[in-house]
Amino acid sequence: MNIDFPFHTDARGRTAATSYEDHVRDMIEEVLFTAPGERVNRPTFGCGLLQLVFAPNSNELAAATQYIVQGSLQQWLGDVIQVNAVTIESQDSTLRVNVSYTLRRTQQTQTAQFERQV
Repeated sequence: MNIDFPFHTDARGRTAATSYEDHVRDMIEEVLFTAPGERVNRPTFGCGLLQLVFAPNSNELAAATQYIVQGSLQQWLGDVIQVNAVTIESQDSTLRVNVSYTLRRTQQTQTAQFERQV
């Protein structure tokens, strides 16, 4: 059983479950949008992606952000996924992250898009 994120209950009043593929996508989202220092027992968890939205937009920042995101995903989820590619777009108040990855358990390639407005 894989617990769905964000945590909620299903129609029967039990903890909501989800598929393995969706659970891995949820874990990627947690890594992307958790700021280092936000978790008490894991102060280095996350990549602080939302903090970078307020930085001036440039090619250098985009390259650095891709490096930070890819490194964080490999560090925290390297035993679950192999990161193939990360692309980041920042337009006005919207941050869009595309992650292409391979599930290590099934060798299935997935692509996920995450978007946040600030």
